[in-house]
Amino acid sequence: MTDRKRNKDLRTKSIVISEGVNRSPNRAMLRAVGFTDDDFKKPMIGIASTWSEVTPCNMHIDKLALSAKEGARDNGGAPLIFNTITVSDGIAMGHEGMRYSLPSREIIADSIETVMGAERLDGLVAIGGCDKNMPGCMIAIGRMNLPAIFVYGGTIQPGKRNGEDIDIVSAFEAVGSFNKGEIDEKELHDIECSACPGPGSCGGMYTANTMASAIEAMGMSLPFNASISAIAGKKEIETKKAGSMVIDLMRSEIRPSDIMTKKAFENAIAVIMALGGSTNAFLHLPAIAHSIGVELTLDDFEVIRKKVPHLADLKPSGKYVMQDLSNVGGVPGVMKILLRRGLLHGDCLTVTGKTIAENLADMPDLDVHQAIIADFDKPLKPEGALYVLRGNLAPDGAVCKMSGLSIKKMTGPAKVFDSEEAATKALLADQIVAGDIIVIRYQGPKGGPGMPEMLSISAIVIGKGLGGKISMITDGRYSGGSHGFVVGHVSPEAQLGGPIGLIEDNDVVTLDSTKNEISVAISQEEFARRRERWQAPPYRYTKGVLSKYIKLVSSADKGAITD
Repeated sequence: MTDRKRNKDLRTKSIVISEGVNRSPNRAMLRAVGFTDDDFKKPMIGIASTWSEVTPCNMHIDKLALSAKEGARDNGGAPLIFNTITVSDGIAMGHEGMRYSLPSREIIADSIETVMGAERLDGLVAIGGCDKNMPGCMIAIGRMNLPAIFVYGGTIQPGKRNGEDIDIVSAFEAVGSFNKGEIDEKELHDIECSACPGPGSCGGMYTANTMASAIEAMGMSLPFNASISAIAGKKEIETKKAGSMVIDLMRSEIRPSDIMTKKAFENAIAVIMALGGSTNAFLHLPAIAHSIGVELTLDDFEVIRKKVPHLADLKPSGKYVMQDLSNVGGVPGVMKILLRRGLLHGDCLTVTGKTIAENLADMPDLDVHQAIIADFDKPLKPEGALYVLRGNLAPDGAVCKMSGLSIKKMTGPAKVFDSEEAATKALLADQIVAGDIIVIRYQGPKGGPGMPEMLSISAIVIGKGLGGKISMITDGRYSGGSHGFVVGHVSPEAQLGGPIGLIEDNDVVTLDSTKNEISVAISQEEFARRRERWQAPPYRYTKGVLSKYIKLVSSADKGAITD
């Protein structure tokens, strides 16, 4: 690095506080938290921490924030830690609390933007854990376009029971097994007590690990960031390095807009297709792209899906967890495979100051003896497993994840419910049988509100042995831990008069991944007659945060954005 770059004034925002006699009162406040005369000559770096005791995903992030602060200070910055919220999707699942999950993404983004803007901070290290933390942090990074690095708190270690790995999805599926009579209450309790052994985000290729992998592929975090586990000593070392490197980004004048290009988002999609990631990426990546001014549509996902094979044998549909991938070469190992096959844009810039290709040149290949990532020429599926479906039931699109399924098409009678609770009650009472298609509606961005995830009911389906024998569709969404023939994000949503709000029990629904089709055997004339009778139900909330969210949120096919 040249002396000119090293010595230039990096106080692009904070200088309005650091200089001038009229800012003496402002500086007095910062002296109370430890600033000295020397600190006011340095760029102020925000360390956005999502630390919280409400979820194992984030319970250790306070220590990582201290590491980032140390790294930034050692490289000439004046760092300040501040917090934002998190909610636990696993704890919120299956009840009213899940309506707050997706809105928390916006609260996280808004709060980081608010602190950074008000305090006039010059650069940012954002540290996330649970599902909504990552896109929330990245949306804020995109909006502000200040030099920034994202750090993932890391994946949880697998739990152990009877010598086998288990995780949080094992606990959800055990409820179905208990209902079916396959396990007793003691076994259910044993699984509950063993599933989550300590800090870190849910261990399979669920939403947290999907988004961490996408952000790494996009170039906004350091190599191996997504696959280093939460309790590994490497995670604190990595976070300290991120704190230092954000100063280097400032000296090099590299901003998120230089990294988060359309090609970078295409790299992210390619990696999650290969890994068999969560359908929630169809919400979060377009929202992040919108924040930085990049247009990303469902069609972009479908174009890339057809090019990239599904390679990773990871949970929920596979055998392994993120820790296993970390042990054999991590996300960079997978990216090297894709780069060699021309499926990544190697010229994309990253937070290291190097390109994707330059970063990967020094990375080891995946362990040749590993079984987690299939040979490119013998993939689990020749195309990606995350599909966009369209048809008269979802004119604006719907998404599904077909990994681990041999079935590609299903036609059956609709069993229609206006809440997950009602559908779950019917399922547990054995009122749902093989061949049925469960429809859960009024769960969209506005109707839910917040697109509640359906992991609870989808896991019960698996636990009851109905996986692949029934299908589920919703204008809400599914957890990254969901698997089976489940279709979410049906747009337009029922609350806005979408076709999913007009279907009735025993209407014949067809889902066909080979044709990217989601349709119902109803004529346009019948649809018109039903629409004349239809009335939008009142919104579920008329005050508070969810009422505000209802007023602002866009449709699922646009990423459920609020600005």
